[in-house]
Amino acid sequence: MKYSPVEIINVGLIFDQDKIPVGRLALQNRKIFFEYDDDFISSGLEISPYSFPLKRGVQSVDLPFFDGLPGVFHDSLPDGWGRLILDRALRARNISPENLSSLDRLAHVGRSGMGALVYEPDYKNKPEEKDFPSLDDLATQAQKILEGETGDVLEELVSLNGSSSGARPKALIGVRNDKSKIVHGVYDLEEGFDHWLVKFPNMADGMDSGAIEFVYAQMAKEAGLEMEETYLFPGTKSPGFFGTKRFDRIGNKRLHLHTAAGILHSNFRQPALDYKDLIKLTLFLTKDMGEAEKMFRLAVFNVLSHNRDDHGKNFSYLMTSKGQWGLSPAYDLIYSSGPGGEQSTMVAGEGANPGTKHLLELAKGASISAKSAQNIIDQCRAALSGWKHLSKAAGVSKDKITEIDCVLSSKK
Repeated sequence: MKYSPVEIINVGLIFDQDKIPVGRLALQNRKIFFEYDDDFISSGLEISPYSFPLKRGVQSVDLPFFDGLPGVFHDSLPDGWGRLILDRALRARNISPENLSSLDRLAHVGRSGMGALVYEPDYKNKPEEKDFPSLDDLATQAQKILEGETGDVLEELVSLNGSSSGARPKALIGVRNDKSKIVHGVYDLEEGFDHWLVKFPNMADGMDSGAIEFVYAQMAKEAGLEMEETYLFPGTKSPGFFGTKRFDRIGNKRLHLHTAAGILHSNFRQPALDYKDLIKLTLFLTKDMGEAEKMFRLAVFNVLSHNRDDHGKNFSYLMTSKGQWGLSPAYDLIYSSGPGGEQSTMVAGEGANPGTKHLLELAKGASISAKSAQNIIDQCRAALSGWKHLSKAAGVSKDKITEIDCVLSSKK
């Protein structure tokens, strides 16, 4: 199959129904350039106010770890699982993924990405109207693909992916309000359905990974973190599949989504951030001390729950059509190890073994009172004490319950 490279991408925003032109991306001499539309500059909407603000004229960035794209557009590209299945699908059509530019990949995102940014041309194929496969079938096919097979439903998995990131297989689904029916969820849904994301185990996970993440979400809510609705979808060969309602959708309306790594132009694969950076960024975007305190609470929960995969793509911000920014609900909270066993995001300069002392130091630097900080720490510890009871009820294996309980207990 002959493939024609994309040389120009038109970028837009869709919050509701109408598309707002944002600008154009162009590839020349292996370098990517971008220019905002004059009308969009006049609107005053800042889609990336920290590292890529509104200004007239052609601009570019030199970021090899973002594939030559500004962070705001690189956030639209799938990585990990999403990139794997797209590359497999392209090879099945005799197209070499190595020849694709970042603009080619944005064309395969089209209107299906996370957040409100959309790209034209749009090479994303809408799924056919047919019965939705069971989550067990999707999990089985995802596992086969991870093991190197093409899989009978490769195109279906591609169509269900959108631009979600991370190593674990995911699908964007629509869920009826009473959880009685699941449909394709990449595009607009009928009334009575909401946009959800569901995860499947990867090769390094146990079959109870979904149950573990579900319990972590329960504990996070108890700890006072803002979370979207979560659910453990039943599985026949596992305790279930973790699902969460998408926070970048309100019905079929969209919110602009931007990760901390994308905003700061920070390489999330190399630990370089500190929670003090994230608190400063939160204040810069939102001008709201309450939002900064939410980030501190998230830092506390991640440290005490041993969620050490807290890299820059696991923190996001949402912007409304009016240009108002806020910290997104927390996500990807799970028992995990970071690089070298350390926290991916440092706490007041400490990565190897952050504890209460470092959290209180972080709070002080953020002008959060010692009393308020200690109350948040105590609330998180109390919520995490429910691990054994909640994990047993969710079907987590005995070995994993014991392993995680030992680690959580050591942080008291």
